Amino acid sequence: MLELQEYNKQTAELKENLKEIGDSLDLSKLEKEVEELSEKVNDENFWNDQERAQSILKKLNFIKNKLSRHADFNEKVEHCETLIEMLGEGPDGELEKELVESVKTLSKELEEYNLEVLLSGEYDGNSAVLSLHPGAGGTESQDWAQLLLRMYTRWAEKKKYKVRILELQPGDEAGIKSAALAIEGPNAYGFLKSEKGVHRLVRISPFDSSGRRHTSFASVDIAPEIDDDVEIDINQEDLRIDTYRASGAGGQHVNTTDSAIRITHIPTGIVVQCQNERSQHKNKDMAMKMLYGKLVELKEREHKEKIEDLQGEYGQIAWGNQIRSYVFHPYNMVKDHRTGVEIGNIQSVMDGEIDPFINEYLKNLSLGGN
Repeated sequence: MLELQEYNKQTAELKENLKEIGDSLDLSKLEKEVEELSEKVNDENFWNDQERAQSILKKLNFIKNKLSRHADFNEKVEHCETLIEMLGEGPDGELEKELVESVKTLSKELEEYNLEVLLSGEYDGNSAVLSLHPGAGGTESQDWAQLLLRMYTRWAEKKKYKVRILELQPGDEAGIKSAALAIEGPNAYGFLKSEKGVHRLVRISPFDSSGRRHTSFASVDIAPEIDDDVEIDINQEDLRIDTYRASGAGGQHVNTTDSAIRITHIPTGIVVQCQNERSQHKNKDMAMKMLYGKLVELKEREHKEKIEDLQGEYGQIAWGNQIRSYVFHPYNMVKDHRTGVEIGNIQSVMDGEIDPFINEYLKNLSLGGN
């Protein structure tokens, strides 16, 4: 016999949690924003400025999606309440099964929803640019960087995000020397900012004929993708812009002309590269957006008011103590050193199941952790 009173209590708690989430979102303010933006869209001169129009539409759809998502959760709570009311009139095996499954699913979805709402940073809702760089160790580290590239691509696909390769330099024998991906979708940056840092691998090397255990490192860098309407002042004299010919593996997606762009921000040492757009002009535009994102992320992390205040070698910032270890030998374990989260199924992690690490990091962040 189903403990109906217990499920009634759980549903009431879920309803209260949803109300608290709604309060933190300030739904009435969001509804007002939709009205204001909709007025702009309906203006007869709206499409005179294409870039501005696209930016407004993007913001409008983002807010509408938030409101729609919250309304959807309200419907799910009401459905659970209806099931409880119907079961109060008499037992029904099918309805009991549906209630148990509905409450279980809703609990999990609300937990994930609450994490999304925690993404309150100015750029948390943006798409992200993810960059990968192997550490010292040649082929070993380059192969490890490629495994991480696959892991993040799989994660993004599970989230229904669009992935675009912006830059990819293949390794001499295997793996990659560097890579940059645009991961496009709501909250991509907010989730992925937890991944910034050094990732450590311990395994029996497939490249060592003696079968010895090797430790490899790769650096992951995350920056928000900055919208075109965001103005950031950068002194052009602080930039070194180089063109080069993309070469090596990569198939049809890699440019073979001298249109690839590398931009160095001299005061910070930040280097960005883009090779996969259709022209040198587009590669430069995308590289500048990548640079903006990295400067904004660095400015926020160092609590600086102006880009001009940022100095120092960016490369040194990226190489700190590892944030996570992936051990393939002598046992299987992935451990996040900031939160203590451990997962024994390493293959699932390498297949993109990294949400437990991301979620715990965000919870700690909301509580004032690192």
